[in-house]
Amino acid sequence: MTAHLTKLGMALAITVTGSVLALGTASAVDVKLTLTGDQEVPPVNSPAVASGTIAINDNSAVSGGIVTTGIKATSAHIHEAPAGKNGPVIVPLEKKSDREFVVPAGTKLSEAQMRAFKAGDLYVNVHSDAHKDGEIRAQLKP
Repeated sequence: MTAHLTKLGMALAITVTGSVLALGTASAVDVKLTLTGDQEVPPVNSPAVASGTIAINDNSAVSGGIVTTGIKATSAHIHEAPAGKNGPVIVPLEKKSDREFVVPAGTKLSEAQMRAFKAGDLYVNVHSDAHKDGEIRAQLKP
């Protein structure tokens, strides 16, 4: 009987440990982006493009970044609004070089922002002196 209880206890411990590890591991949605002027609101005729990946975990953590081409970018952000509309900045991206912007370390979305992401209502855009409201854009689609 003692051997049976020991095996049962070990099986339970393994199950509990596995469950805790599974809860502590957040899966990420990697969103590949290509930003262009025709996705801006209103559309912008621009040769500029940007590409990159933004990862959003189940625990709301955000990471990743974009690299631009053909634009003298002044700033880049993640905004909240559906395609075809403009919305407020929710995550200012850090400018790492003339062409590279990244999500600041430790960035997390609120519950409402996670719902907006799942609905496809977040976007990334890049601003320039020529187009202060945004020159290129792409929706973050899960």
